[in-house]
Amino acid sequence: MHRSLSAFGGAILVAGFALVLGFAAASCGDSSKKPGCKADKDCKNPLVCVANTCVECSETSPCPAGKTCKANACVTASECERDTDCKDGKVCQAGKCKACATDGECGDGTCKAGACQPPKKCGKDDECADDEDCINGLCRKSGAANSGDATCTLATVYFGYDDSSVQASERDRLGANVACIEKTKGKNVYLIGHTDTSGTEEYNIALSERRAQAVADFMARLGSDPARLQVVPKGETEPTGLGDDRDRRVEFQWH
Repeated sequence: MHRSLSAFGGAILVAGFALVLGFAAASCGDSSKKPGCKADKDCKNPLVCVANTCVECSETSPCPAGKTCKANACVTASECERDTDCKDGKVCQAGKCKACATDGECGDGTCKAGACQPPKKCGKDDECADDEDCINGLCRKSGAANSGDATCTLATVYFGYDDSSVQASERDRLGANVACIEKTKGKNVYLIGHTDTSGTEEYNIALSERRAQAVADFMARLGSDPARLQVVPKGETEPTGLGDDRDRRVEFQWH
């Protein structure tokens, strides 16, 4: 009888201990949850209530000057979203207006002294420079229409520091690339990811792959056949020599 009572008492102690642990775990779980809300007044100022969660913003107006509301957080606003937002012939790359470095950054135009120059209108070859032909009413570099057996050029896209998201400034270029690929039948494309030299080689290889894959996914959503897009991560191994801003890129190559 004595032994039975001892066993019974032990069982009660074990059960009580388990109950205490259960309450502690429940308490910890509750404390890790984001603050819930039904209205802005339920959130600590300056937070606002969006989808029953207290967040930093729901629109840009509450954000400080120079910032915008993105994914319910105030982040640094982009200087531009497309080339036409920039002045003095600069191009919009990764949300910033920058001087051009190559003709390929200027679409149909050419890069001269860091500024994109639009192509000259023409009616015949004689109206163009010696190394240009009159193609579809515009002066273009000789052979531009048949470069690589493609009738269009694929533009490089650029990224922010340690970032693999496709910024708004690059979307028009990717849209044009998708249209170019669609009308160039029988050819596939390498999407070659690159980084600057910040970080380790291993990290940069992974980052360059994420960048190239993000571009492939974006182009697939625009209608490109994923089977024609092959991701190639190069990491920091092929710098442009033009600075870190232009090393953070994804280039396109026909194959």
